[in-house]
Amino acid sequence: MEETIAQDKKGTFRDSVATISKEGKRNFINPKKPKGRLYNLRTRFSIFYLLVFFTLPFIKVHGEPLLMLDVIDRKFIIFGMIFWPQDFFIFGIAMVTFVVFVILFTVVFGRIFCGWACPQTIFMEMVFRKIEYWIDGDAAKQKQLRNMPWNAEKARKRITKFIVFFGMAFIIANFFLAYIIGMDTLIGYLKTPAAHIGTLISLLGFTSVFFFVYWWFREQACIVVCPYGRLQGVLLDKNSIVVAYDRKRGEPRGKLKKQEDHDCKCTDCKNDGACKDLNKKMEAVPVQGDCIDCFACVRVCPTGIDIRNGTQLECVNCTACIDACDDIMTSVKKPTGLIRYASENTIANRQPLKITGRIKAYSAVLMLLLSLLVFLLVSRTDLDARLMRTSGMTYTTLNDGRISNLYNLKLVNKTHADIPFVLKLENANGEFEYIGEADMVVKKEDYTHLQFFVKLKKEELKSWKTILKIGMYENGKKIKTMEATFIGPEIYN
Repeated sequence: MEETIAQDKKGTFRDSVATISKEGKRNFINPKKPKGRLYNLRTRFSIFYLLVFFTLPFIKVHGEPLLMLDVIDRKFIIFGMIFWPQDFFIFGIAMVTFVVFVILFTVVFGRIFCGWACPQTIFMEMVFRKIEYWIDGDAAKQKQLRNMPWNAEKARKRITKFIVFFGMAFIIANFFLAYIIGMDTLIGYLKTPAAHIGTLISLLGFTSVFFFVYWWFREQACIVVCPYGRLQGVLLDKNSIVVAYDRKRGEPRGKLKKQEDHDCKCTDCKNDGACKDLNKKMEAVPVQGDCIDCFACVRVCPTGIDIRNGTQLECVNCTACIDACDDIMTSVKKPTGLIRYASENTIANRQPLKITGRIKAYSAVLMLLLSLLVFLLVSRTDLDARLMRTSGMTYTTLNDGRISNLYNLKLVNKTHADIPFVLKLENANGEFEYIGEADMVVKKEDYTHLQFFVKLKKEELKSWKTILKIGMYENGKKIKTMEATFIGPEIYN
């Protein structure tokens, strides 16, 4: 890294932030429209990404959305599986697994997620930026439009872009809301907006936030708000694959000359051209590197950095600089790959990617967490039952000499079908007496709460405290066995 600093001719190595001017004001970045192999791949991936995003809320399984995160009713549907607050510990394990995965992924592949799959980057670079190129033109025309005084052309373009941006933000906000309340509910709200003023206000609030981000805040979301850029400072090492500039090949930089001399200059024989005496100790005099200092990589960067200054917090690995540099290298008839995916050790020592002890340790922890998560999902029951004796109450002695205890039963149905059931005592002869109208059906994706007395003869009790087993049956088939404590009088032998 010191070598990179020494080779920075202008002494501007990370001494400023591209998005802040010398006066401390916001410096808007107008990147040149990228083109090239990687940009085309990102475009195709983004099309698939957006198709999934905009079609997923319409896909249903058993009449329910394939994916819905209803934080209001605390009901989550993930690929057809219903999760309730009772399953929160599974989400906890899943979040820890995700964090470890992010750590492992960053250690090996750097910030590639940000450039290829982050929703902020996808919408900014592949939706709103393309709309901006269509309305305002490329980078030079955008700067010219910003600096020109207000006239009919500027007003027309600004109003058009404002309407299109706000409309896109409104559509995106609607689809994000659909992932929370479901598309059917959302469409019902939109048909009668006057009856759902609160939802409409919230929707316009989210629309305004999205509009603000993509109209004005832009790359600041990645640089200032997102913590991932700061995390990579402690997660990356010299073996992490990042978008890197090959300083060994590119330095020292210099403008392209008509006739370049890449032959070796020997300090011993002073011969120009290739040294004929191979036995002599030669010390090559540095010649100009392949970087022609054209700043093409800087002009296309959406965060305005110079990738030649090394890995930086602002770099989101979007690969725009790779395409721009490869295009220049091709035009000057030099090998491509001056900027490419590589690790620091690959650049400095020409070493291939090494599986370090840290990667092995993270991988082992990740496999353990994944195994635990899979076990929890597989062993997860479709019907949760919680049987408890009513707190604060002891037993009651009935007129016929029997003893009764009051119980509360809470049932949660996580399936897409109703579950009818009956209760039976498994280890005692007794009787159930339900309080009120007992609904012996757990509705699909719903809760049921029952209160009932269990009445036992004294002969059934062996001590003042008896473990009672109650079976739950659906169509004659046992689906669950529950245990609870039955309290009675002290038994004297």
